[in-house]
Amino acid sequence: MSGKTVNSAILLLVIGNAMAIISDVFIKLMEPGAPIFQFAFLRCVITLLLLLPLAGQLNRKHLFTGFKVHAVRAHIHLAGLLCMVIALGNLPLATANAVFYAAPILVMVLSTIVFREKLTPLSVIAVFSGFAGIVVILRPVEFNWAAIAALAAALTLSINAVMVRKLPKEQTTVHKLLLNYLLILPASFVLMLAEGAAWDPSILFSALGSALFILGYNITVLLAYRQVDANQVTSAEYTGLIWAVLIGWIGFNEMPDLWFAVGSAMIVVPLILVGLRSRQLSHRVLPAYPANS
Repeated sequence: MSGKTVNSAILLLVIGNAMAIISDVFIKLMEPGAPIFQFAFLRCVITLLLLLPLAGQLNRKHLFTGFKVHAVRAHIHLAGLLCMVIALGNLPLATANAVFYAAPILVMVLSTIVFREKLTPLSVIAVFSGFAGIVVILRPVEFNWAAIAALAAALTLSINAVMVRKLPKEQTTVHKLLLNYLLILPASFVLMLAEGAAWDPSILFSALGSALFILGYNITVLLAYRQVDANQVTSAEYTGLIWAVLIGWIGFNEMPDLWFAVGSAMIVVPLILVGLRSRQLSHRVLPAYPANS
């Protein structure tokens, strides 16, 4: 599965999104009241250690280029991770992940504000339908701090996605990831000390499992998008919601209701249509060439 064909790239994304959900499961399995700052610090340390063997991809001439942007993204990442832990600990697995899918919608909105991009009519429909879908899933009667945390996590994901354009092009993806986790460590360490929680060995297990599987997801995404245009395969990312429903049902006895199904469709279907429309436009603009030309 090299990701060099559309089918193999789609398969990689399907597997990758399953790994991302398993990463969420490790978070959800933590005991109620578990020290979340301790978890965040340990997951960042473990991820950094897992990335160290790839340090050869660092561009030493541009080691700390774009430091301010990297620092801002790192701390937004940390805030998002903490919000994600709260959301997953208090919401059904599928519900939390459905709200996380607000991130692509928020990316559209932020791109119009930051980069003055113009939304197509279909994109505008996707934005309004997506926000309405979130309301349908959460419903005002169930709107609590966990729901707010899930929305905040989606917002942090979207901000970080938009800020990618501000990162130095001279740095590889591994370089950016290493800097990101390195810059998170001081703040997460201080928060862990302020939390003052006793050492919990089970947190280490959760952090290790979560870090391994989310890194696996990142690798599959890199492989999938390296050789294939994003608009050809990006809809495969939404299989994560299917995995979340299945694992939540089998592992946590969480049966989605009709509200969840309707709201999820309102979020995901317009985004898939946007991706399909983008694919059609790209095929019209670019001539089709044999893969080996």
